[in-house]
Amino acid sequence: MKILYEDNHLLVAEKPAGIPAQADASGAADMLTLLRAYLKEKYQKSGAVYLGLVHRLDRPASGLMVFARTSKAAGRLSEQIRQGEMQKGYFAVVQGAPPREGRMEDYLLKDPRKNQSRIARPGERGAKKAALEYEVLQQKSGQALVRVRLLTGRPHQIRLQFASRGWPLAGDAKYGSGGQDLALYSYFLGFAHPTKRQEVRFFSLPSAPAFAPFGQAMRQTIDAQKKAAAELGEAILPEDE
Repeated sequence: MKILYEDNHLLVAEKPAGIPAQADASGAADMLTLLRAYLKEKYQKSGAVYLGLVHRLDRPASGLMVFARTSKAAGRLSEQIRQGEMQKGYFAVVQGAPPREGRMEDYLLKDPRKNQSRIARPGERGAKKAALEYEVLQQKSGQALVRVRLLTGRPHQIRLQFASRGWPLAGDAKYGSGGQDLALYSYFLGFAHPTKRQEVRFFSLPSAPAFAPFGQAMRQTIDAQKKAAAELGEAILPEDE
C-alpha cells in the first residue's frame, strides 16, 4: 500500500483496485482496517487506533483517499465535503468518443440488494441528483481519456453516468462490457488542512495497464494543475522533487 502523506491529523494513501474502503460483507481486507494496523505497528500503540473514514471510493476503482487521524480532523474534513469544498479529480478511460467537454446531470437511485445504481426520474422516491463535469484529454484507438470533476458524490456516479450515454468505462463489469481492471483512478485531492488552515493538494498517476497509452497526457495535466496551485500559494504534498 502506497502512503503519500502522514501527519498528526491526516493520512493520504492510494487505494489499490479491488480493496474496499471499509469492511463489508465479503470479509475481504479493507483500507480502514489495513491502515489502522499500519499505524498500530508503526507507533507501537497498545490500544485501539483511531482512523476516520471521511469519503469512499468504489471497490474496483483505485486512487487517492484521505483519512482522519483525529476526531477533530474527521469533523472538519466531513464538513468540507458537505459544503462541496473538497476537490476531487479522476482520470477515466471510456469506450467511444464523447464530446470534447461537457456536464452530466441525472437522478440516480441505488438498489442496495444488487449494489447497483440506475438512472431515475426526477422526483422518484429515494433518487438523488448527480452532477459532474468532464474534459476529454486524449482520444486513441477507440477510447478516450477523460478528466472528471465530481460536483456530487453518488454511488457509482461516474461509471453509470458515462455508461448511460454510451461511453462505458473500460473494464467495468457492472455497467459496461467487463475486463480486467476498472479504468477509474482518483488522481487528485484538494482541501483545507483541518488544523493548519492551509490549502493542500495531492496528486498521483495511475499504473493500471488501461492508462498506459495516455501517460503523457496525464502527466501534462497534473503538471499544469500543480503550476496553477503553486501560483495560488497552495501546498503540493508530498513536496515536489
